[in-house]
Amino acid sequence: MTRRLSAILTGMLGLVGTSAVAEDAPMLRITWPPKGAAIPLAGDPEGAIGVVVESNFRLMSAGSCGDDPRCGHVHMKIDPDGDSCNIPGRTYNSMNSDTGGTLIVARFGHCPEPAGDHVIGVLLADDRHQPVLVDGKPVTALVPVTTRR
Repeated sequence: MTRRLSAILTGMLGLVGTSAVAEDAPMLRITWPPKGAAIPLAGDPEGAIGVVVESNFRLMSAGSCGDDPRCGHVHMKIDPDGDSCNIPGRTYNSMNSDTGGTLIVARFGHCPEPAGDHVIGVLLADDRHQPVLVDGKPVTALVPVTTRR
């Protein structure tokens, strides 16, 4: 009887552990470039650099998450307090909704002044492009950088 009770308790603890992991708050962070980095821009008109993110969400192309509530993609804005660096006609500078994954292309060539001090901002979005919220606030990450030609 003691072995059976022990097995039941072990199984229950395993379920609690799994549940706790599944209920972790959604998280998003920028792993590259680091805060305060000085970054040379690509020589093309886009002035593109790669931004690498990390999340506890599965990052997939938009519309491919199925019923997975912990799946989405990332919207990125350069200088997110305004819209001056957005792609014309869009509310963002870039996103990974076409390809998924952890790499997003920041296109500084859309900024009035591509070289200089900027803030890269990313937002975690669900499969339908809606912001993922924690306590009513969107899951975001910011990193200040300096770009140069």
